[in-house]
Amino acid sequence: MKRSEINELLRSASACFAAHGWTLPPNPRWDVTDFGLRDWRKFGLVLVNLAEEPEYCEKLMYAKRGMTTPAHCHLKKKEDIISRWGTLAVQVWSGPPKSASAGAVSIPVNGEPRTFRNGDIITLTAGSRVTLRQGIYHEFKPTSEECIVGEVSTANDDLHDNLFENPDVGRFPELTEDQPPLVRLISDK
Repeated sequence: MKRSEINELLRSASACFAAHGWTLPPNPRWDVTDFGLRDWRKFGLVLVNLAEEPEYCEKLMYAKRGMTTPAHCHLKKKEDIISRWGTLAVQVWSGPPKSASAGAVSIPVNGEPRTFRNGDIITLTAGSRVTLRQGIYHEFKPTSEECIVGEVSTANDDLHDNLFENPDVGRFPELTEDQPPLVRLISDK
């Protein structure tokens, strides 16, 4: 990704957060990714780490329509994905999507257990949440023009706990420095 594209996304995310009353803490830790797939408009996400504790973490995320977080699951992390503003489509599978059978999986939505078939899409409107336990593959993207997404989870380990279905996915983008950074990203060295 070009640094100018990252800066553009950071400005868009900041404006969206401010417009919808999400005040960030001082010195938040920002992350922007194209998942190593070199097309952030198709596969991309902006993240802000709000809390990073040994037992839990909280993130605020931002995506524009068309930006997908690719199918993945976690070995250890259990998480709630919450639509904080906008509408979010979360597709779910009981195992890797390409090999998931026609089976079903129980997933709490707003705290109530519901049964979904592999590949079903759960639509989250503002305030709605889905609880994803370990091993549940999920992919999400906004269906509104922009979406603010919350995540509350057990401890996060981006380098060792994310299992993406696509082996080409990388957690952090390759950067082209075409302008100065607005903020230091988690992936900046």
